[in-house]
Parts: sequence; C-alpha cells; structure tokens
Amino acid sequence: MTALTLIPDFDLTAHNTLALTARSRFGVKIERAEDFPALYALAAEQNLPLRILGGGSNVVLSQDFDGITALVSITGGGIIENGPDATVVEASAGETWHDFVVFTIDKGLGGIENLAGIPGTVGAAPVQNIGAYGAEVADVFESLLAYDTTTGTTRTFTGPECKFAYRDSVFKYEPGRYVVLSLCLRLKRDWQPNLKFAGLSELEGTPDLTPRQVMDRVVALRNSKLPDWRVTPNAGSFFQNPIVSLEDAAPVLAEFPTAPSFPQPDGRTKLSAGWLIEKTGLKGFRMGRAGISERHALVLINLGGATAEDIAALATHIKTSVQSRFGIALHEEPVFT
Repeated sequence: MTALTLIPDFDLTAHNTLALTARSRFGVKIERAEDFPALYALAAEQNLPLRILGGGSNVVLSQDFDGITALVSITGGGIIENGPDATVVEASAGETWHDFVVFTIDKGLGGIENLAGIPGTVGAAPVQNIGAYGAEVADVFESLLAYDTTTGTTRTFTGPECKFAYRDSVFKYEPGRYVVLSLCLRLKRDWQPNLKFAGLSELEGTPDLTPRQVMDRVVALRNSKLPDWRVTPNAGSFFQNPIVSLEDAAPVLAEFPTAPSFPQPDGRTKLSAGWLIEKTGLKGFRMGRAGISERHALVLINLGGATAEDIAALATHIKTSVQSRFGIALHEEPVFT
C-alpha cells in the first residue's frame, strides 16, 4: 500500500472554480481507488475531519478547514463493452467531465453531447445528476463503483439504486458516506439527437447530423450565455430551478403569462430560477467582493478575494429577495463545506 503524504497548510484557492480564498490544515492527492481505506484510517488516527474534493466546481469552500482535504485525482477509463445495441464507456472519478464527453464524441458515440462544457469531474456527475439542454446523466447511466466509508468496502450501484431525480441522487441522502470511484454509461448505437431545448432546435433537419455538431452547438451556447470560470470565477448555476405546485406558480404566471414554466409528471411546475432572479432586478448586482453575473442571473461570481462568507451573504440576499417578490423559495446547488 502506498504511503499517503499529507501536505500542511494546503492552499485550495486554485482548487475551486469560484477561486475562493481557502486553506486546509492538510491536503492529500488520491490517485488510486485502493488508497481510500488508508486515507480514512489516517484521518481517524490523526483525529481530523476529512473532506473529499473533486474539481471544486460545485462547492463553496470555507476559508479555513481544520482537517484533511483529499483531492480525487484517479484517472483512466475507456470502452469496456461493445454490444450490438450499445457501447458501455467507463471513466474514473478524477477525469474531467468535459474531456470524457469529448472522448465519447471522438469514438463516434452519441448520448452525452448535450452535457458538454459542464465543469467538474466525472465523480461528481452522478452525485448531482448533472443536466443541461434537456438531458441528464441518469438518461444514459449504466452503473458506478463507490467506496462505502461506513463499511470500508466498494459497492456497485445500478440506476434504480441511485434514485436519480432532478439534480438529486441517493448520494445526497447520506452526505460523506459514499465516494464515487468510477462511472459507466450506456450509449445507444441508434443515436437520436435531443434537440428539444431552445438553441438546439435550429439543428432540426440538418442532413446527417452528428453528435459532434450537437456538442459544438452546446458549447457555443454555453459560451454565449455563461462566463468562463477560468476568467470570471464562478460555480455555474448557483440555484436549482424550483419545482412548485400549480397554486404557488399561479401568481407568477398570472403576472407574467410568458414566464418560463415546464409542467412536471407529478402535476407540479418547474420555474426558471435565473428568470426569477432577473425579474427581481438583481442581475449584475454586487455585494462586497461577490456579485451576480451581468451575463446570466443564475451565476454568482467572485469579484476578487471573496470568501465563503461573501458568497453565503449574497446567496441569502437573493433568496430573500425572490421569496419576497414572488413567494418562491430558491435552493442552492453548490455544497457549502
């Protein structure tokens, strides 16, 4: 077993897409799945809390963490099954999600092109059930391998066991218990493009349309709407689109009949969090070292030197404002840790 080396006073500013000023008492890089038992044993021996971090794209890091922050850097993957109806592809948790999408496209496989450009690692994708442009990971999910910190063993999860829902999965029910090690997706050979989302419907009727063309359009759309976290630090969409009862949605739709709304199978309605924030007059709003992007009201940005406290204060102001204006409660997507 490889000995793990703890790095003292570990700077995490470059390990979160919000570029928040953050440090951990210790940091460690995990490059092998089999190192997790030793990692948890080490944390117990040192009597220190342990925090797992992937790409840092869906977290708001505390300024000082008095414990161990482990960076999941496990790489590898490829095609593991070529069947007559579908191809199963696998990627390790530390792989960059967008690179994984590009890998499938390069192999001539369609199925996750609508999810191109989403920041973060493969390991975080099923936990959040990431989605964009009318698609989500659950649509093509085959299985995943996770380390169970309670039993100290690895476990394979199938789709039903993951209990996927909108930006949700079983892994959120017991935070910290499971660490995703790898992900397998089943991509059908009989690929059908998902062009239902605005901006993609223009591709309808394109002769011999390919997954790469859809991916390129998705990336172009994202770049036109969302600030690049490498230039303007952000965590992407900061709030979930609220799914509310028809009764709660009625006042909004009565005042704004053309407001974005999407009927749900259970009879409720999904509203646009970005639209609600913009109609509250907060697009481009600034509060100290944090602000709301002028390009997209759903994106909170670091104006320079921001901390978790700055982001939390701004998020609270947004939620209070939207609740006061529309009576709709917003919930954050990123995890404060």
